[in-house]
Amino acid sequence: MTLALGIALIVGIVALGMNEPDTSLLATDSSLSGTIEIDGSSTVFPITQAVAEEFRKVHPGVQVPVGVSGTGGGFKRFVVGETHISNASRSIKPIEIAAAEENGVEFIEIAVGFDGLSVIANPANDFLECLNTDELRAIWEPGSEVDRWSDVRDGLPDSKFRLYGPDTDSGTFDYFTESIVHLEDASRSDYSASSDDNVLIRGVSGDKDALGYFGYAFYSSSPDKLKLIAVDSGSGCIYPSPATINEGTYSPLSRPMFIYVNTAALEREEVVVFLNFYLDNATTLVEEVGYVSLPEAMYDDGRALVSSSFGSLN
Repeated sequence: MTLALGIALIVGIVALGMNEPDTSLLATDSSLSGTIEIDGSSTVFPITQAVAEEFRKVHPGVQVPVGVSGTGGGFKRFVVGETHISNASRSIKPIEIAAAEENGVEFIEIAVGFDGLSVIANPANDFLECLNTDELRAIWEPGSEVDRWSDVRDGLPDSKFRLYGPDTDSGTFDYFTESIVHLEDASRSDYSASSDDNVLIRGVSGDKDALGYFGYAFYSSSPDKLKLIAVDSGSGCIYPSPATINEGTYSPLSRPMFIYVNTAALEREEVVVFLNFYLDNATTLVEEVGYVSLPEAMYDDGRALVSSSFGSLN
């Protein structure tokens, strides 16, 4: 039912553009109304929020509140039928699938873009340019007592650093721990945690001894306040960028992002129209908020999935 394993390895060339969303693909229907409840990932939030804002210019009668409970928090609501769409920066877990089945919630998964989970320091840091995955693991693994730069690598200053990162409800936390610590949800606990990436940005930007991680779009929104750290997974130091994320060379921290849709919601016209609007305008809006769009064929796959699921209900 999930696409993550296949998507994570996709290599494509994405044409970057700054055009306005193509609302001409859908007929304007000012009489359309209703509320579409969305919650979940703070990483995917900027994309879905941008889509919601553009959608309401075409369909002002439809309310589209977008919450930020984190991927895990969003799934807690989604699997009991409280929301129509759940933003997710990881695939749904087996335990969440089981909860959805228990509550009679059927769903589809739609990939919407790529992210490169980014390691960040304060701009005042003039000595750290790259960390390898073994060093990141030593810093972040459970029980780690690494708290000075000199503990990380010989030659770095003998001063303490402070860590910032997403909380345990975050899909970013899940993905980072699985990719770096090699065990999902396994992390040291003595760090400043938040479900709000903007809180993390303020923390890192205001602390000269900071080190943290969050989605690439949040770095690209404040590049003057943050310092990007390259990651070496064995092939040299690579910075996240639209090119390296799309190509998969920024490894192992490139990842797909998703929306999950309760198929029962596809009985509602406003939800179907919203999803088609989302996919028709994803390339432009994903890139405008700082992420990497998918090859157009994958958005075609999403449209076909919505169409076939909608057709099966009617």
